[in-house]
Amino acid sequence: MSTAQTQWTVEATGVEKWFGSMQVLKGVSLNVRRGEVVVIVGASGSGKTTFVRCINHLEKIQNGRIRVNGHLIGYREKKGRLVEDSERNIARQRRDIGMVFQRFNLFPHLSALGNIIEAPTQVLGIDPATARREAMALLARVGLEQKADSYPAQLSGGQQQRVAIARALAMKPTLMLFDEPTSALDPEMVGEVLEVMKELARDGMTMIVVTHEMGFAREVADRVVMMDDGLVVEEAAPEIFFTAPRSERSKAFLARVS
Repeated sequence: MSTAQTQWTVEATGVEKWFGSMQVLKGVSLNVRRGEVVVIVGASGSGKTTFVRCINHLEKIQNGRIRVNGHLIGYREKKGRLVEDSERNIARQRRDIGMVFQRFNLFPHLSALGNIIEAPTQVLGIDPATARREAMALLARVGLEQKADSYPAQLSGGQQQRVAIARALAMKPTLMLFDEPTSALDPEMVGEVLEVMKELARDGMTMIVVTHEMGFAREVADRVVMMDDGLVVEEAAPEIFFTAPRSERSKAFLARVS
């Protein structure tokens, strides 16, 4: 693999997705460099969440290609056509991709610590003592070391989302996907989650973030990508996007959210 290829963590080319007769992605192309933070914005229904879910093959695509770390995700090519890969290979690919959802999706019957060590022990085969030690370090990283034995029902929404981030990091991903990670939180809890995400960005984690938090996009993003009606209509550095957007859709969107 050439140096030119390996600089990209994500390479999405001409991605198309239908739900029945409705086309929700209409040829989305986006490359993300290693260590880059890309924030995707746009109105509800623009295709942002669907696109991010396609990167992790939680949604199947009908056309186009998505590669992560140079490897085709979810499919293999056979005579120039996409053929869905085996579940085993797809599961192996997902180990490199951490995902944090709008809803926290924690296992309610497991403690914070238990949620974090589940995948490393069951999927990666890490011994429980090592997994526990690494999980405690991750809880400390998100400011929740003292909540290791608490169950999700005993945690605030912001605390649950920070545990979800720690759980994703436990698999040592090379890419983190965030799908509106603060939209289900009370306003006073948003800041604590965004602070953890800012710290990840400072540490050089490659991140794709779907969010309505424009302050986060201004401060943390290397690039802001605007989606509308299943297409990327603009991408630019935040200092350009927020002060001199080119597309009319971007201007209209920013007028509504500012």
